Amino acid sequence: MTGASEQPVGPEVPGWSPRPFPEPVTLTGRYAELRPLSSADYAELYAATCGPDDGSRWTYLPAVMPKDLPALWMLMASRLEADPATYALVGEDGRVAGTFALCSVDPVNGSIELGWVLLGASLSRTRAATEAFHLVMAHAFDDLGYRRLEWKCDSLNEPSRRAAARLGFSYEGTFRQHRVVKGRNRDSAWFSITDAEWPALRARNEAWLDPANFDADGGQRTPLVPASAG
Repeated sequence: MTGASEQPVGPEVPGWSPRPFPEPVTLTGRYAELRPLSSADYAELYAATCGPDDGSRWTYLPAVMPKDLPALWMLMASRLEADPATYALVGEDGRVAGTFALCSVDPVNGSIELGWVLLGASLSRTRAATEAFHLVMAHAFDDLGYRRLEWKCDSLNEPSRRAAARLGFSYEGTFRQHRVVKGRNRDSAWFSITDAEWPALRARNEAWLDPANFDADGGQRTPLVPASAG
């Protein structure tokens, strides 16, 4: 499409209006529940993510692993102040074992980020974790009407990069010298999903999460692959 001066411009976005700011809500699936993070969740979150073998879970986060429960309390209180739509992730055992947030909210342009992801060992590589991400993705696109969902991580964080690709995010590039985190340079890898891509990803996720896709021990029968590869 061209403008009056024959310069190329982007397509119109019919009926567009700024999106609502995300409010903390409870999102419930078959295997996981997301609920607004509160101080009542801190003890379980601390137990799940701050043990002697959990240091690597904090390597790429912009915070050091809390040394005790009061330290986690203070950290999460500041997280809630910065990003009110921060969730406690409840796994199949009914315990809080992780957290993440909707952040970098841009209601005017319809862009939002799924960030500050922290999962305990009991959630790593589980259907509960995948469903939790699916629930918040559906909330961002279907309930709130956002056009773009972002995932950003340290470019050296290979597990996060793999998770983004598995969930259907497309790699957009690396922002060099994007931040200084814990006194070290961070180049940030950026990924996104757009509202045009979401329907195919929604259908793919729902098919994978169907109980028929899992054996009696909860093992997947068919793996989750990007929609374009399916």
